[in-house]
Amino acid sequence: MEEKEYIALEHIKKLLKDNVIPPLEGELAELPLLQDIHNDLKAIREITYSFSMGDLSPTIKVRGIIPGCLKTLQAHLRHMIWQVQMVEQGDFVQQVQFLGEFSTAFNSMVRQFDATLKTLKQKEEALTALADSLRNEVTNRDSAVEALRESESQFKYLASHDPLTGAMNRRSFMDRAIIELAASINHNTPCSLAMMDIDHFKHFNDTYGHQAGDEALRHVVTIISSLLRKNDFLGRYGGEEFIFYFSHVDKNTSIAIAERVREAIAGTPVQLKSGPTPISASFGIATFQDENSEEKNDLETCIHYADIALYQAKKGGRNKVVCFSKEMAEV
Repeated sequence: MEEKEYIALEHIKKLLKDNVIPPLEGELAELPLLQDIHNDLKAIREITYSFSMGDLSPTIKVRGIIPGCLKTLQAHLRHMIWQVQMVEQGDFVQQVQFLGEFSTAFNSMVRQFDATLKTLKQKEEALTALADSLRNEVTNRDSAVEALRESESQFKYLASHDPLTGAMNRRSFMDRAIIELAASINHNTPCSLAMMDIDHFKHFNDTYGHQAGDEALRHVVTIISSLLRKNDFLGRYGGEEFIFYFSHVDKNTSIAIAERVREAIAGTPVQLKSGPTPISASFGIATFQDENSEEKNDLETCIHYADIALYQAKKGGRNKVVCFSKEMAEV
């Protein structure tokens, strides 16, 4: 073997094995075949190095079996990258068929991803259904609790109020009046009770009918409720008779309140089907802790005195307000 051929083979060996590409110079640069081999191997080295660093972008212009294999590998790897991107987006039908054991591992991994995500989706759907069920149960429970509260509130109202007029019934009025009276006595503040009776109510019922009588009762309570002060309250004592509690008032103020109510009733006819129908009421008042009156420190006594005053109002011609005095009890 000639020396020049040996040097050429050494150069090719260096191209294949050395880390640094040897320069083609001197007599070697004058050999056309060696120049072609040098350029091809140099290009193959650069392409292979790019692939090893993860860069699949180089364009392979060299021809031959090795460059052809590199082109095929480049195409496969690019396609595999695309498949991985599809898997990342949730496409689990992707399968790799050209990388042997890697293909088997990749395909198995994709199947596991698919199975795991399907399981998670089923669990998510089950949890969503459970959450919806719980929300519905909570909503139903809250609705039931609210309905129970409303029912309880309505029951308490019905138990303490007259169903026809909406005024407090006799029992609930008496219970509250006892409490208010005790507070008034403890604080030495005046208060009053008033008994009211609708004038000639039996005649009104006989003339216009009981439905008209019910309407008259509701009409009167509506008027009274609009005129009472915040701390005053009203009860239906029985039939057409009503009872008032006036808080923190002396005799004169009690009379003024009752007169205002009396005038409003007398001045506002009941609207019946037959037309506006006048109505009136009589009032009897008894006061507690009033310096101008006899002290009366129990509820029953005060109601009795108010009833005596009411009798005097009716006896005196009705549509009047009369306040109890000691002389009335002596009659």
